[in-house]
Parts: sequence; C-alpha cells; structure tokens
Amino acid sequence: MTEAQLKAAIPLLEARELTVRFGGLTAVDAVSARLYAGELVGIIGPNGAGKTTFFNAISGVVAPTSGKLLVQGAVDLTGRGPHRYAAHGIARTFQTPRVMAELTLADNVRFGMQFAGRHRTPVAGLRTEGDILAMLGLSGLADRLAADVTPSQQRLLEIGMALGTRPRVLLLDEVAAGLTESEVDAMARRIRALRDDHGLTVVWIEHAVTTLLRYVERVLVLHQGRKIADGTPAEVVRNAEVVEAYLGDEMEAAA
Repeated sequence: MTEAQLKAAIPLLEARELTVRFGGLTAVDAVSARLYAGELVGIIGPNGAGKTTFFNAISGVVAPTSGKLLVQGAVDLTGRGPHRYAAHGIARTFQTPRVMAELTLADNVRFGMQFAGRHRTPVAGLRTEGDILAMLGLSGLADRLAADVTPSQQRLLEIGMALGTRPRVLLLDEVAAGLTESEVDAMARRIRALRDDHGLTVVWIEHAVTTLLRYVERVLVLHQGRKIADGTPAEVVRNAEVVEAYLGDEMEAAA
C-alpha cells in the first residue's frame, strides 16, 4: 500500500494513545498504531520494551489503562474480552504455545473454529481444519495428540488454532523463538504466505530481527513502552533513535 493509499484507507485495527500501567510501571506509553488490510508489519524492540503487553492490549488479554481500540474505525473494543476481539477478526498467538495437549491437532484447530463462532467468513483458501493443517505442513499429523509433536510443530499448531477463528488480523508473538535457523526461515516464509496467498493482515513480534526485516514491509519499534519509529525496514534501521536504543550494529548489518 502506498503512503497515499494508507492515508485514505480505514484501518482494520487502530490503537489510539494506548497506555497500559501495572501499578507504578507504565508498560505501554501512549502508543498509537494503525493496521491496514493486507499489511505485513513487524514489531521489534529490546526486552521489556512493551511489545507483548501491546499485543495483549490489542487482543483483549489485558484492558488498557487509557486510550482506545477501534475496529474499522467504528467498533470500539476498548476493555472488551478476547472473545469479542476474535468475533471481530482479531487472533493472536503467545510466546509459549497454548495448545490443548490432550486433543489431536485436528481437534485443536476445530476448537479455534468454535471459539469465534461459525458465522465468520473463512480465510481465503483455508476453509477447513484440513486446509489449515496442510498450509502449515501438519496434515500428516492431524490425528496425533498435540502432546506428542515437537515444540516447533506446536508453534505451528497454535497458528492453526488462530487461523481456525477465521481472522482478518493475525498477531504473532515470537513464533520463531527456540527454532533452528532453517525452521526460522521456513516459519518466515509461511508467515509471508498468510498475507500473500490468503489475504490476511499479519503483525509479527520477533527477536530474530534480521529475518523479520527481510519479510515485513513496515516496522514499528517500541522502546521503554513508547513507539520510537514506524516505517519501512530501510527507514527504521537508519533511524538514529532506533540505532541508539536497539542493537544498532546488528540492525545496520540487516539493512
């Protein structure tokens, strides 16, 4: 999307001056962000920057202390629970996969489908649990218990559960954590395919900065709870404040 198109478009999900405090700690400090249809956006920042708390707030896991969360410019979801976000097409994964170990992979995905209600339109090309598992390379494991597959396969399965809710916006929280280099690259290609082949808006938090910058088109940078940059990967890695705050040498090398 060009800059002019972004200005004219209505965001699928918008955070306005979002703040989250825990006692005296401000974890997210007046962060505004607009997420548009078909975008692939990365969120980076040092440990403790507020990335996961921001995800928790824009998915209903925690209620913001102040600010607003709007869907398509009109529906105010501020302070509502995760099931309301799911019903409006917002799905997310967690740093530690939250799968149901005692159920099969297919049943885990079916649970995701039931969570958001069956009235939602399926993601393009991903109408059934079989379609979702095949896209993630898990179709041969459909009848295996989630407890019996590898950690990397559990990460993929959690994405499958999120896809089962038939989202428009998919929030991915460090889905490459703990993966081998080849698995990280394969995960990044699948994430890109979710946008390219299936039309999703994807927002991806990741510490594998070099990989993320190769695949996303826009990057938000958080530092000490504030948004310090929002632009293309090339713009962000040359931003003086970002270089100073967050692994300047590594990011310059990734540019």
